[in-house]
Order: sequence, then structure tokens, then C-alpha cells
Amino acid sequence: MFGRSRFAKLAETQVDLFLREHGEVVADADARLAAYNRADRTEAEELYGDYVDAVDTGAEILAEMRDHFARTLDDAQEYVDAFNRVVAKRLPTYAAAVERL
Repeated sequence: MFGRSRFAKLAETQVDLFLREHGEVVADADARLAAYNRADRTEAEELYGDYVDAVDTGAEILAEMRDHFARTLDDAQEYVDAFNRVVAKRLPTYAAAVERL
């Protein structure tokens, strides 16, 4: 596993846990994006805002999971970087929001 963070597997497991325990958050964001894509011009702006709010909800949960565990580590930045990479790979919709939190 040359070049792979020692925290990569842990971060993958945590994202799996997020998907199991908060799958409805992801489903809600997906549904809101679909509604936005179907909307006419008069509804689109509000629906897009709803979608962004749903993504932010998921990103906040992910960031809290990440930050909670990071507080237990001496080398927290390596873990945070690994977690953010896993989110970017597996849940790219949430990546930017997670990184800014």
C-alpha cells in the first residue's frame, strides 16, 4: 500500500458507517437534485437551495464524524486528509463542503 495513508481504511469504514446510518440524508439530497433538474425556471432557484441545504446536512454529519475522531489523535491532520480523500472519491457531491468545515 505504498503511498496510501495509514488512516485510509479507517476513513473508508467511517464513510461506510455514514452511508448505513445516514443513507436517508444521501437519498434526500439525491431526490432534491432530481426535483431541481425537473423543475421549471420559476421553481429552480428555490429547489437548488433545498438541494444545497441537504448536501450541507450530510457534509456536517461527515465533518463531525471526522472531527470527533481527529480530536483523539496526535497526528490529526494526516487522518483528516485521508478522510477528505475518501469522501472525495466515494461521495464527491459532499467533498467541497466537508473540506471547508
